[in-house]
Amino acid sequence: MTSTTTGLPDRYRPLDQVAPDEETPTGVIRSWRARDRVLNRDVALRVHTPGGPAAREWITRALTAGGLATPALAMVYDAAEGTGGTEPGGAAYVVNEWIEGTRLSDRLAEGPLGEREASAVVRRLAEGVAEAHRVGLAVGGLTAEHVVLRPGGLVGLLSVPAATSTEEGDIAALGALLELCLTAGRPTPISSPDLAALVRRARSTDPANGLSSAGAMVALLAERPRTAPQEAARPDGLTDSGWMRRLRDRRDLADAEDPDGPVRLDPHTFPPVPGRAMARPLAARHAVEVDDEDDLDWGTTFAEDEEEVDEEPAPTARRRLAVVGLPLLALAVIVAIGWWVGSNVLTVASSVDSNGGRTVPGAGATASSSAAGDPAAPSSSPGTPLSVTGATVFDPFGDGEPENDGDVPLTTDGDPATAWSTLNYRNSADFGNLKDGVGVLYDLGSEQPVTSVELQTSKPGSTVEIRTGGTPDSDLTDFTVAASGDLAGTDDLAFQAPITTRYVLVWVTGLVPEGSTFSADLAEVTFRSAG
Repeated sequence: MTSTTTGLPDRYRPLDQVAPDEETPTGVIRSWRARDRVLNRDVALRVHTPGGPAAREWITRALTAGGLATPALAMVYDAAEGTGGTEPGGAAYVVNEWIEGTRLSDRLAEGPLGEREASAVVRRLAEGVAEAHRVGLAVGGLTAEHVVLRPGGLVGLLSVPAATSTEEGDIAALGALLELCLTAGRPTPISSPDLAALVRRARSTDPANGLSSAGAMVALLAERPRTAPQEAARPDGLTDSGWMRRLRDRRDLADAEDPDGPVRLDPHTFPPVPGRAMARPLAARHAVEVDDEDDLDWGTTFAEDEEEVDEEPAPTARRRLAVVGLPLLALAVIVAIGWWVGSNVLTVASSVDSNGGRTVPGAGATASSSAAGDPAAPSSSPGTPLSVTGATVFDPFGDGEPENDGDVPLTTDGDPATAWSTLNYRNSADFGNLKDGVGVLYDLGSEQPVTSVELQTSKPGSTVEIRTGGTPDSDLTDFTVAASGDLAGTDDLAFQAPITTRYVLVWVTGLVPEGSTFSADLAEVTFRSAG
């Protein structure tokens, strides 16, 4: 039996029309929110009239889209030709996933998105479009009215696929969407030169200047790690402490303000023979007492040195001062090095037990490994275990189904024989190509200085990232990667420096084979602070 209104199987009952009639070169498409009476769920129903040969290309494209599995594109549940109906030539229909959320057009009515949010929305759409292009399908329909902002920071495109489109048209439409997100349709320039250039390239028809693919747009919109600028490596392989950097910054400022001031020598060349016009000897400079480096003004200090040249002692006195001062300085350095070795190296050595394990105050002996067996990884050191007040599954790219949520407490129960595991995924260790990952978000109760995370797993080979900085309501991009690695069984992922945070996300990025499927697990998770 078919509906007398649409010529569709009685399984789908139209509820209300959700978009104006769409005129296409082959006919008219009407869109409804409908009820699937068999599976008892809402679906998006689109009906093309007339049916027959005019709609067959659309049906073929819809069946191709049915093989895709990406959260950015509404899934295709059904596509076929209907029968009968009041329209001449019958009808054809496509049944899509019904996506709940806020239409992008409604959100932009309130004003433009921020650069980061706009980039994330278009990047996720571009990821879905790139997947479709890989199977030879041009998506179409990339307008603000068809884009839905889903819960958890996800984005979904309705009406997949459109009646007609081209891959070049999809890329140009993504560029137009990015511009619309940044301006909300207002005649204001895009403030970011990089994003403005990307919009121009996406909409360009010149092969030399345009984007080659939707994947290229994904790469250009990928968010860079939000970390502090890294200091250039020093030739001697050492790093400066904080107070040394502050002193060097003050020195550079003084040099900029006083180009005729003291000359900075290259540490890799021999200094010139000092003359009468030079500032006081090095030993005399070391005699300047500095109680607080924040009170030191390099410009003033060196200016005073130049003014006092005429009051310097005789050469014999200067040599005597150098002979006495330099050995004393060297002796002080040796004493400092000896103290450091005694308080660090010997202390660590004394904590190694006869079995080669490392004893942690307040905990049993635990064998630790580097992040991924990489000798260049930061060396881990035991610290005080931190208490965990809560833990939940963090699954922003999921479909709403539980991911063994009830087993999360097993990761902190002290028993390595029990574990939380991901679901079993088919076809690929990348979560069956369904999502980018899944994790467990741990609540430490309050802001704590975390230095490392020890992980135990019964499925070696999986890959993880340790992320910090977000909250339970945050998007994945709000968490910054602090450490990462391939798990070997028991692993200590140490941070470059302590990070003060309340929430720590253990984000699983890669699974391991388990029969014909792929999965990963966390048996025990321990957070440590300095101490």
